[in-house]
Amino acid sequence: MPRMRRIVWTFVASAMVFSAVLNGSAVATAQEVWVAAASDLQVVLPKIAADFERRTGEKVNVSFGSSGNFLAQIQNGAPFDVFLSADIDYPRQLERAGLAEPGTIFPYATGSLVLWTRKGSGVDVTRGLDALLTVRVRHIAIANPEYAPYGRAAVTALRSAGVYEQLRPKLVMGENVSQAAQFVQSGNADAGLIPLSFARTSAANAVGEYIAVPPSLYAPIEQAAVVVRASRHKDAARAFVAFLKAPDTVTILSAAGFGPPAPHR
Repeated sequence: MPRMRRIVWTFVASAMVFSAVLNGSAVATAQEVWVAAASDLQVVLPKIAADFERRTGEKVNVSFGSSGNFLAQIQNGAPFDVFLSADIDYPRQLERAGLAEPGTIFPYATGSLVLWTRKGSGVDVTRGLDALLTVRVRHIAIANPEYAPYGRAAVTALRSAGVYEQLRPKLVMGENVSQAAQFVQSGNADAGLIPLSFARTSAANAVGEYIAVPPSLYAPIEQAAVVVRASRHKDAARAFVAFLKAPDTVTILSAAGFGPPAPHR
C-alpha cells in the first residue's frame, strides 16, 4: 500500500475516534455504524438511517461516493462497518479476499438508468438515446465507468444502442452519479444518464424531465450490502444490514425507484 494512502486512512481513523470522544463515551462509540454508500442512495438512505436510529438508538454515519472508490478504500483499510454497493460484485470481491464478514452479503435492490435533461434544454427525451445524436447536445454526463456501476451501465447501453462511437466525444465524466446529475442541472451538460432514484426526486422533477433507458440495453444493476470484516461494531453493522430487509425500508426503496433484488446468482 502506498505510504500516502496509509497516511490518509490513518488520519481518517484518528478523526473518527476523536469525533467519538467529543460526542460521548466509549459505550456510545461502540454503537455507531460507519456506512460507505453508493451515491444513488442519497435520496433514500438518510431516511432509512434515521428510522434505524430511532428504533435502535444506534448512530449511523454515512459517506456517499462511487462504489469502485469505496471498494479500493476498504481494501486499503478504510474504517467502515457496512458497504452498500451499487454493484454486487464488489461485496463479492471483498468476501473472496477475506475482507467481508462471511455470509453477510445482502442484495437490497436493482437500480435503473434514465436519460435526464433540464426543462427547456431543447432535448426531446421522448426520442430516447437517439435524442443525444442531435447537434444541440454537446455534452452528455455519465458517472466514471471505471469506478461507478451506473457509468458502466451507461456505456453498455450506448454500445447496445449502436451510438457509443458517435457519442463518445460528447461524454463528460462525473466522479459519481451525483456529480453527473449536477453537471446536467448546472447546464455544464445538456443531458445525462443517471439513476432513476435521482430523476424521481421532487427537486429533479422541478427542473428536468426523463425517460427510462430500456433495461434490455444494459446488465441489471444489482446492488448489495455487506458487513466489513474489519468492523469494530459488527453487531450494530449486522443489525443495520438486517434493517434493509424490513418492509418499511423496502417500501422506501421502491418509492424512490429501486426495483426488487434480482434472483441470487
